[in-house]
Amino acid sequence: MPIKKFRPVTDSLRFRAIPTFEEITSTVPEKSLLEPLRKSGGRNNKGRVTAWSRGGGHKRFYRIVDFKRDKRNIPARVASVEYDPNRSARIALLHYVDGEKRYILAPLDIKVNDMIMAGDEAEIKLGNAMPLSRVPLGTNVHNVEMRPGKGAQFARSAGSMVQVVAKEGAKVTLKMPSGEMRTVAANCYATIGQVSNLDHKNIVLARPAPRAGVVAVPRSVRGHEPD
Repeated sequence: MPIKKFRPVTDSLRFRAIPTFEEITSTVPEKSLLEPLRKSGGRNNKGRVTAWSRGGGHKRFYRIVDFKRDKRNIPARVASVEYDPNRSARIALLHYVDGEKRYILAPLDIKVNDMIMAGDEAEIKLGNAMPLSRVPLGTNVHNVEMRPGKGAQFARSAGSMVQVVAKEGAKVTLKMPSGEMRTVAANCYATIGQVSNLDHKNIVLARPAPRAGVVAVPRSVRGHEPD
């Protein structure tokens, strides 16, 4: 995902870097997979403000994402790659051959019309989900379950991935992005590949605040020696 930078014609634009959204193929979400997302505005169950300075924010809907990938051994076509305001990663809309539609976390380099599948019969391919016992050593995966059937809890944010480094009996050892080694059950599901939106860490929306003890010099006096 390319990053757009600006000419520094103002202080606020000097460090600004925003995504270009070139990978987005649809701006209209699937209505059947939306849920209302209400904001409290800092109010408790009696309607009284108990946390101040909290607004409602921009109105948005929650996209129902399939973190379990429990529709097994049924092929699906990637219909679109969409922006999700509730997470850093992009999401992909799947159209299954039986007519059902679901959102999943979009893997890096996934394309519209790609065919993917989840289950024991799935091949080792980008976007396919399968038990960790079937994933070859050294493969990068994301959307990893901590307990079988609970749904993915590891490697779900933009650019995340974990590596399968060892297998021993009914356990699989994973190398986390932090370098930590975690052991999970071999029948936990994971998705092949890396999470999309790799450049999310490079986004800068505003100029960084000055460091402690550093006084910002107004533009009108920059380049002039003090008297």
